Amino acid sequence: MAFLPFALPICLWVMFSDLKHMKIRNTAVLALIGVYAVVGLVALPMDQYLAGWVNGIVMLVIGFIASSFGAVGAGDAKIFAAISLFVARGDISKFTILLAACLLVGFVAHRLARSSSLALNLAPNWESWHRPNEFPAGLSLGFLLIIYLVCAAFFNN
Repeated sequence: MAFLPFALPICLWVMFSDLKHMKIRNTAVLALIGVYAVVGLVALPMDQYLAGWVNGIVMLVIGFIASSFGAVGAGDAKIFAAISLFVARGDISKFTILLAACLLVGFVAHRLARSSSLALNLAPNWESWHRPNEFPAGLSLGFLLIIYLVCAAFFNN
């Protein structure tokens, strides 16, 4: 719960930025890392805190490789590495299912929204509406961390 008030606005920023510009800013990634670095040091036992850093490094390497092959965008890889800092080792299987669900829901919602004249009229210059072969994964990834932190705060133990 300690992370949520700090991570929430960053996640919303990531979602908005990727929808509007098809970019996830490095400053958003660094802000999320900063939240984990500061709040995690106070809120988590040291073994869990260090395990989060291991998660982040592993996912950064995997994301770099995936991005090099064009499987994911570089911003998506970096923000996912930052998000993975927050994931407890015991939650990885549940987190993976949540990731899949968020990606599916985000993809469908984005495709429906961009085919809607209402969305196009409200935000006509959003880059994500005009790239038919791309998906702003930051929409799903930002939502993923919000949902995960809420679930971790209220439904664990």
